[in-house]
Amino acid sequence: MTAHSKGKETDLSSSSTLGGAEPNYSVLAGEDLSFSDISGNRDSDLSDLSDLIQSILHRNCDAVLKIAAPCTSDVHTMTEELSNGIAADLESRLSRAAQDNGRNNNSRDKGRAKDPRGKGCTDGSLDAWVMAILKWTGFLNMSSGTGTRRNNDLEARPLDASHVTRCCGAFLLFVAHHVREHLTKYSRDVHLTMEACRLILPITNDDVESEDTDTDTDTDTNSTDYIDSTAYVDPADFANVECGMFPIGSIVDRQAAQAPHLVVADAEMVRHKDDYGEAELRLATKTKAMFFNQHNRRFAWGLATCSRIIRAYVFGTDDIWASTAMDISSAEGRQAFISLLVDWSLCSVNHLGFDPTIRYEIDHASGDPYLAIDVVEMVESTDKTGACTYYSQQCVGAADRLTGRHDRYFTASASLGTLDTPTFLIKDVWTASGGNSVGDVRESSFLNVLHAEFDKSSEIGDKFSQVVSTGPVHINHGNTFVADSTATAFVGLPNVSQVRQHRRTVAQWAGKIISAADNPSQVVVAVADAMAALDAAYTKCNIFHGNISDRAILIQETADGIKGVLADFDYASYAPYGSKSAGVVEAPEQILFLSIRNLEDPDAIRTLLDDCESLLYLVCWLGTFGINQAKRMEYAMDYAARRRGRRKPCLPIFDWVRGNPEVIARYKRSHMASERTFCDNILSNMHEDSPLRHLALDIYRVLFLPPGCYGTARLTNQQLEEVADINTRNLLLVVPAINGRRDPLILRIVFEKAIILNLLEVLARHRAIALAALDAGGDDESLEAATLPSVILSTTKHHMDEAAVAGPSKRLRP
Repeated sequence: MTAHSKGKETDLSSSSTLGGAEPNYSVLAGEDLSFSDISGNRDSDLSDLSDLIQSILHRNCDAVLKIAAPCTSDVHTMTEELSNGIAADLESRLSRAAQDNGRNNNSRDKGRAKDPRGKGCTDGSLDAWVMAILKWTGFLNMSSGTGTRRNNDLEARPLDASHVTRCCGAFLLFVAHHVREHLTKYSRDVHLTMEACRLILPITNDDVESEDTDTDTDTDTNSTDYIDSTAYVDPADFANVECGMFPIGSIVDRQAAQAPHLVVADAEMVRHKDDYGEAELRLATKTKAMFFNQHNRRFAWGLATCSRIIRAYVFGTDDIWASTAMDISSAEGRQAFISLLVDWSLCSVNHLGFDPTIRYEIDHASGDPYLAIDVVEMVESTDKTGACTYYSQQCVGAADRLTGRHDRYFTASASLGTLDTPTFLIKDVWTASGGNSVGDVRESSFLNVLHAEFDKSSEIGDKFSQVVSTGPVHINHGNTFVADSTATAFVGLPNVSQVRQHRRTVAQWAGKIISAADNPSQVVVAVADAMAALDAAYTKCNIFHGNISDRAILIQETADGIKGVLADFDYASYAPYGSKSAGVVEAPEQILFLSIRNLEDPDAIRTLLDDCESLLYLVCWLGTFGINQAKRMEYAMDYAARRRGRRKPCLPIFDWVRGNPEVIARYKRSHMASERTFCDNILSNMHEDSPLRHLALDIYRVLFLPPGCYGTARLTNQQLEEVADINTRNLLLVVPAINGRRDPLILRIVFEKAIILNLLEVLARHRAIALAALDAGGDDESLEAATLPSVILSTTKHHMDEAAVAGPSKRLRP
């Protein structure tokens, strides 16, 4: 492995890093944006994203504008002097431009604002920028730098959002011009290399939107990205511009769209102050996309502007902070905005929100981008920790949330020469810490227990991922390397919700995540192997997984064929499980795969049936569109169009990703209530001859239709009287009544052992058929799979009869 020097922080904005970026080139985007957009690009904390924003947004925080301030005293002094110089020059030019404007642009004075030293600026650029800024301020005449005359009509009239976009761009260009001129001349006077500096320039973006009136009665009131309004919105009411970072030698002008990793902040403009909440909502939505596309984001910056008022935003892991207002019509407001832009130009990249230990690089031989990822590991020869560098060209799991852990997954190699054949999986995550949780070492500790138990058995031991190393991420903070955390990133910001530790885990890479399978038969094999691993972990080690998702099951191709590997144990727990007793701090990220009981009550007792239920939801999701690229894109586009039009999602299964956990649980209960509702809502939308369709039906029958469990519908006492099977009725009577109803999912715990045995038998049969199909080079198993249900039901009844004779489980409780 390559050791990474700790003596110098590598900056994202170095010319070598940016030189290979091409317009519209998506550098190392997530494995599949369309799949993430419909399966994970959501915040489940509240049903409405705007409600979520308001619940975690802290307003009028003076400290926001200080987050980007350089740590070292010499650079800090330089930024203050540069900011003051730019502000003084701007005020002088605005005063002269206002006077020129008052004299009807007298041609003899018109050129005063020109700067003959404007290297890289077209003739008259400074004039144009200053004039645009002057119009933005609302002053027609200024007799001093602070401004003494104000046009009341202009002040009261809201500015067109597209006009503000152009003015804001002019402000960025004016500041960038002075930053480049100053640094080119004086950078040798401080310990600051040109590679560590950048220009903040506007990226060309014509995102001026008109949202047409939607009078469709089928209005989606839970839409998380768009306000519920039927009023016509003028196209000039909303506009957008992106602030990008570019090498210090770049031409100071608007830049073409660039690779995602060049965007420093998104800026949303609105015309009316009543729409400021909409600007924050749009900014949050764009920030979610920024987290998804920029794989080295620690936190994100944003700007929201209404007419002449600007606020800066910092989007953390669990909180959002908004600065005090910067009023462009006042000299103080202009000074504050200039200081922020100068700080962005000269500060360390970690103050911009980037992670300096994950760097975008360009292979100069091939021109291909890759990531260099630093990991702190134990050096065996010295028994000391050291920073090693891995290299990645693929992100197989991008961050897709506004809040939470912001976890990312990369396939990686130990050297640049083996980029095409990655052998490691790196997970980058912000874990919650504190309380009685075993915290950030949870995954490695559980896997160590499992491998200690099963390594002698290749049949089971190979079904669990193997951790190579795990530890905190260290960054340069004030010339000192410290373990990264939210306490480090957000120093001085108030009301931090919780402290999160930034950690990185390296594991052996099995081959591909389950959603990237080549065909459905590979998914069947992987699911069957995952179920065997889940059962073994519980039976031998008393461990539940707790986070079954498309990232938790890997597919490995070996000389002996396909096999599944179970990974992602950082939400695992020992039985019996209760969220408080087990010390689990938060719920898993991917709630669409959670069981109904865990969605309804995080404190409910957990059983192996919850992990099995998650397997069913994963199979349903993948069987609908998960491993078919064409279908995945088709559904994603249709889903996005319906969300824009505030209509309901096109498929019932989308209800598993929208709303809070209680809402999702109600939808799942409805879909799983009976075999008919399951077929109508879920199976009917899966690919017809896919083996996943048959597998989903069989798993459903085993989990939700064992004799006496009656699906998911809670039974009233009257309905209980109508149950024909007296044994079932007697068993249901011991289930505690909740709101006068008996929950069959609680009764199901009585039959847990029998259900698990039956499920293992069913999956073993499906696995054998899938392997035969793979050996034959095909996937059509519909004829053979069609004979399975009768065997399943008879086997189920045999196991259930045994369980009924044994009596209710001692673990039965609400």
